[in-house]
Amino acid sequence: MLKLLDNIMWNCMTGPHARFATGAGSVRRYAPGFSPILGFEDPRTPDFATLSNYCEPGEQFYCDQWTGAPPAGWQIEREGVMLKMVWDAPMPGDDAAPDAVPLRPEHFPQALALALQLNPGPFGPRTPELGEYFGYFDGPRLIAMADERMAAGSLREVSGICTHPEFQGRGLAQRLTLKLVLRQMQRGLTPFLHVVTTNSGARALYEKIGFRIHLETVVRIVSRVG
Repeated sequence: MLKLLDNIMWNCMTGPHARFATGAGSVRRYAPGFSPILGFEDPRTPDFATLSNYCEPGEQFYCDQWTGAPPAGWQIEREGVMLKMVWDAPMPGDDAAPDAVPLRPEHFPQALALALQLNPGPFGPRTPELGEYFGYFDGPRLIAMADERMAAGSLREVSGICTHPEFQGRGLAQRLTLKLVLRQMQRGLTPFLHVVTTNSGARALYEKIGFRIHLETVVRIVSRVG
């Protein structure tokens, strides 16, 4: 099962999320409006020529594991190191966030605005269609959230974890994450998540509550040019 996590983007977009993806041959991308993520059957030899038929100039995408030089018509905007972490602890005993609010379509514009402000990972206006979303509000204002995104086999991602800076230090992210972990495990799923190595605070939190590192990999943001 964990082997699916090694190339989760491809396994997700050719599996449970095939209806949300587009592409052909050995390349997939989430359809426009969803998270700008690429999946390659073999990430070491990505087929950018085919991908060019499914995107527009200026579009940017996240991809992992590929370390080669960009082909003509593509450029690397950013590069880092990402950890794939998987849950490795007993099921939480209680709902850590019983007062969290399920996010509905009327909340999605605020979810997008919070994600664009805090950059918890690739996000688009339709990303909330990919799974459950929960958040905390200060009055009408969304101040923290966590959600589900990718899936393959019995793996289910916890994603979009973020808290507005004015409300950090209250344990909101931890509570929302544990809520989703519990709900996934009650469905017989194994939670996983991604975090970049420069986000040491988030990594420490995830390790503290029960996630362990499964794989360290390069992550890039690439864009089509011309």
